[in-house]
Amino acid sequence: METVDMVVIGAGVVGLAVARRLALAGREVLILEEQPTFGTQTSSRNSEVIHAGLYYPTGSLKAELCVRGKEALYRYCVERGVAHRRIGKVLVACDESELAALATYAQRAAANGVPLQPLTAAEVREFEPAVRAVAGLYSASTGIIDSHGLMLALLGDAEQAGAMLVTHTPVVGARIESDAIVLRTGGEEPFALRCRGLVNAAGLYAQDLARRFTGFPTDRIPPTFYAKGHYFTLSGRAPFQHLVYPMPDHAGLGIHVTLDLGGQGKFGPDVSGWPATPDYAFEAGLEDKFYRAIRRYYPDLPDGALQPGYTGIRPKVTGPTAAAGDFIIQGPTAHGVAGLVNLFGIESPGLTACLAIAERVWEEWRP
Repeated sequence: METVDMVVIGAGVVGLAVARRLALAGREVLILEEQPTFGTQTSSRNSEVIHAGLYYPTGSLKAELCVRGKEALYRYCVERGVAHRRIGKVLVACDESELAALATYAQRAAANGVPLQPLTAAEVREFEPAVRAVAGLYSASTGIIDSHGLMLALLGDAEQAGAMLVTHTPVVGARIESDAIVLRTGGEEPFALRCRGLVNAAGLYAQDLARRFTGFPTDRIPPTFYAKGHYFTLSGRAPFQHLVYPMPDHAGLGIHVTLDLGGQGKFGPDVSGWPATPDYAFEAGLEDKFYRAIRRYYPDLPDGALQPGYTGIRPKVTGPTAAAGDFIIQGPTAHGVAGLVNLFGIESPGLTACLAIAERVWEEWRP
C-alpha cells in the first residue's frame, strides 16, 4: 500500500488553497478530486465577490477569516496576476422600515474592523443613479475576482511546491488507525492509500464523507443542509458602477446585483429551496419573484431584461428556520483524531477567506 504525507480531499478553491499552504510548508501533498477537473461545484457557481466582512457576527470565524482573508487575497491577486477589481459595494435600505437593519450592519462592520461610508438617499443616487433607496452604506473594500484564474494560480503554486492533483478519484471511505489514516477510493481504478495527515475539504459532501471514516466519532459531525440559489443575467449594458445589495434576508444576502470583470450584470442568488441532495437544475417560474425583488431598488428594470443564468448550492450546517451557522474548522483538539482536519459549512465567504482558512488549517494540523 502506498503511503503519502498529506492528502487533501476536494479541489475547490478552499481545498486548493489548503494544498498550497501545506506544500509551501514542505509537506508532500496529494489532492484527490472526484470530478474531471478542479472547482466545478460551489467554487464555480457563486457571485465571484471579494466580501468586506460586514455581515458576519463579530467574533465568528466567518468575520475573522473574511476580513483577514480579504486583504491576503488582494495581495495574492496582485502578486500572481489574478484578475480582480476593488469595485466597491452599496448596501441600501429601500424604505424607512429597513433603516434599523442598516444601522445594525454599520455597527457590526465597525466591530469587525470594516470601514463603511454612510450614504443619504441623494448620495446613493450619486453613486448609482439607477438605484432608489432612503439610505445606504458604501463598502470600498468589496471587490470582484476571476475565481477560475484564482484556482489556476493556487493549483500552480501547489504543484510548483510538489503537490499533485489526481482527478476522477472519489474517496469512498477511510479507516482511522493509531498512526495513520487509510483511504479507499472508487472510480475506474480504486486503490487504498495511507496518509499521515488528511484534510476533508469536500464541500457539499464533507459531512457525508466524514460519516464514512471508520473510527471517527459521529457525534462530531454536524447536520447537512443545502441552500439552492438562482442567478439571472441582465441583458444589455448594466447601469451600475458598483455592486448593489439590498438588506439581507433570513437565509442569504438578498437578490443583489453583481458585475463580472467584463461588465456583465447578474442578479442573485435567491434562496429557492433546500433540496435533500445537490440539484443544479434551473427552476421555471422564478422571473416574477426576481423582478419584484430587484425593482425595490432598481425600479426601472425593463420587462424582459432578465435571462436565466445558473444555479449554485451552499453547504450549510443550519437549516431554513435557524440562524446561519459559522464555518467549522475541526481539528484533532475538537474530535481527537490525530492528523485529521474537517471543513464543514464552508459557504460564503469561503472564496474570500480561502487563504485565511488555509492558514487556520495549517495551525490545526501542524504537529
